[in-house]
Amino acid sequence: MWRGLRDSIRRMSPVGISRDRNENVFAALRIGVGIFFLIFGEYKVFGTQFTLGGGFQSWISQFIAHGAYPFMVPVLRNFVLPHSTPIAFMVAYGEFAIGLALIFGVLTRTASFWGLLLMLAMLFSSDFPGAGAVFWQYFGASLSHSVFAMCFLAFMFGDADRALAIWPRIKR
Repeated sequence: MWRGLRDSIRRMSPVGISRDRNENVFAALRIGVGIFFLIFGEYKVFGTQFTLGGGFQSWISQFIAHGAYPFMVPVLRNFVLPHSTPIAFMVAYGEFAIGLALIFGVLTRTASFWGLLLMLAMLFSSDFPGAGAVFWQYFGASLSHSVFAMCFLAFMFGDADRALAIWPRIKR
């Protein structure tokens, strides 16, 4: 038993700044995205306007009126709006938790998976450029969400939790 524990401790990489510059830059990007999401979630969690004051419902109504991809409109109208309060709390606490996880480098892949799902939901709910749009306008309309989605993909498949994390990481 003690031998296995000793071997696991030996395989742990130290917490802190890495000698690899790419790891540090990747970690800085992770922390930067985490700060954004902490801010996005903070005002929703510690205020009531978004969750209980109709803020979430207002955004969803705006998305339905102009902004949602056609296949998302029935989902927003028939599922999201009728369950708006619990979904608003899930969004608020989800953004806050994603931000904390990315900042501290804990459960980075899990947080990135949920962040990616949130960004895809936001992209398809609010970034539709219109039926007559040229192909490249779809990408231009989605910049506010697609850039974060690409960051989350990189965090999921890369080693974003290696440097500048508070949790020791076991080497593979």
